[in-house]
Amino acid sequence: MRKLTYFIACSIDGFIGDPQGDATTMYPFVSEEFLGFLTSGYPETIAVQGRESLGLQDAKSQRFDTVIQGRSSYQLALDSGTTSPYGHLREVVASRTLKESPDPNVELISEDLVARVRELKAEDGELDIWLCGGSQLAGELLDEVDELVIKTYPLVYGSGMPMFGSGFAVTEFELRDVRTFENGVLVRTYSRKR
Repeated sequence: MRKLTYFIACSIDGFIGDPQGDATTMYPFVSEEFLGFLTSGYPETIAVQGRESLGLQDAKSQRFDTVIQGRSSYQLALDSGTTSPYGHLREVVASRTLKESPDPNVELISEDLVARVRELKAEDGELDIWLCGGSQLAGELLDEVDELVIKTYPLVYGSGMPMFGSGFAVTEFELRDVRTFENGVLVRTYSRKR
């Protein structure tokens, strides 16, 4: 069974973006050390423009072969003129507003998202599924998330878009690893407690 991993960046107080969803204030923390961590362990999580500028076009996926993202996260790529931001992966976009996929590599899901995620998890394969964002999507899929990889940036937002846009639901995870970086970033890895 493949895992669904929520690999996400957030502030110290658990927000993945400001109230409008903008997370660009976290970008200055992508230091050389941190970028080395991403490119060696998670190269597939770098979007197409970043892969090109870093010379990673042919980088082999280390962890994931499928990415799931919400409409708002996907819109950021569309606004920049990119219809397949993770064309090196199978892309799934959850959207109730997009009626037709703007790219043959992008599968749109408008109904029964949980069932589709369960199908993806049941597939044979060595690589897992990356839940890219956003908040509402993560909230809908909380019961399906097997692993959290949280890149925590040394910022406090005070308010904004929470990691999980859902109602109150206590869900327990076990800490597996913590990695610290000189720039103050922490990467914590958790597994769902069964």
